[in-house]
Amino acid sequence: MENGYFEHAEVEIEERYRYPIGRFQTVGEISAALLEQWIDEIEQLPAKLAAAVEGLSAAQLETPYRPGGWTASQVVHHIADSHMNSIIRFKLALTEQTPTIKPYEEASWALLSDSIGAASVDISIKLISALHARWGILLRSMSEKQWERAFHHPDSGLIPLRMNAGIYAWHGKHHTAHITELRRRMGW
Repeated sequence: MENGYFEHAEVEIEERYRYPIGRFQTVGEISAALLEQWIDEIEQLPAKLAAAVEGLSAAQLETPYRPGGWTASQVVHHIADSHMNSIIRFKLALTEQTPTIKPYEEASWALLSDSIGAASVDISIKLISALHARWGILLRSMSEKQWERAFHHPDSGLIPLRMNAGIYAWHGKHHTAHITELRRRMGW
């Protein structure tokens, strides 16, 4: 009985550390108001992420947000990598008929020299800031017909652009929460 209890508690803690804001929840109808909220969240991410890492020392930035997880620094660099891929996927879907996109090995990217130690998080914060400014312009300029477009992900299937906006609004908040929750747990 006790072993089962502790194993269950460990699984709950692991899930909370991995998904501090919960997993992305798909929605049926995506209203204009919900889409507007997601665009706002995408535009607000750079400032929230910068605030999450502000004042952290080099040692704190190299602390994993969970056992076996990425460091806070790797999380920031991952957001830059991931969101660059996402805006490219939007542009592909807007200019091609349901393109099949190329996935990337995010865990391997997080081990490259520009994601571990060598690159300051400030570089990725600036990149994310510029990228999200352009992304917001693109998203706010899209017509209703353009929002109906989609791309094909080899692993996930057809991804409508409306849903992808929600996925990436969640993605930014999800990873920012990894850092803010790490700070909270460590008393930083």
